[in-house]
Amino acid sequence: MSGVAITKARAAWGDTIPGWIEALARACDEGSQAKVAKRVGYSAATLSYVLNSRYTGDLAAVEQAVRGALMAESVNCPVMGDLAANTCLELQRAEWSARRAMIKEACRSGCPHSRINPDEQRARRAGGTHAV
Repeated sequence: MSGVAITKARAAWGDTIPGWIEALARACDEGSQAKVAKRVGYSAATLSYVLNSRYTGDLAAVEQAVRGALMAESVNCPVMGDLAANTCLELQRAEWSARRAMIKEACRSGCPHSRINPDEQRARRAGGTHAV
């Protein structure tokens, strides 16, 4: 059934539908939501909530993942240089490694692409030990 996701997204978001939501919906209509979810790095259920304007999580992170995976947008990482926006998120969430430690330090040092919670950043600077 072609156009179902874009129709639902437009109904949910109205005239204010962001371009990245349209790109997400079109990708779901062109393939399957499950395949798009895998590319973006979120579950199909999360994408459904996003498309229906009901997602209560970090919408900006989903946007960054969609922009990187589906719209070929990149960010300039202080450690890695230019990389796909969704790859930036993946590296922030990856298991510990020396490279990830450098990336996370850059994230905590005010990188504009960081999805690390600002309260967590303040707690770390104050000596707290919250995990990312």
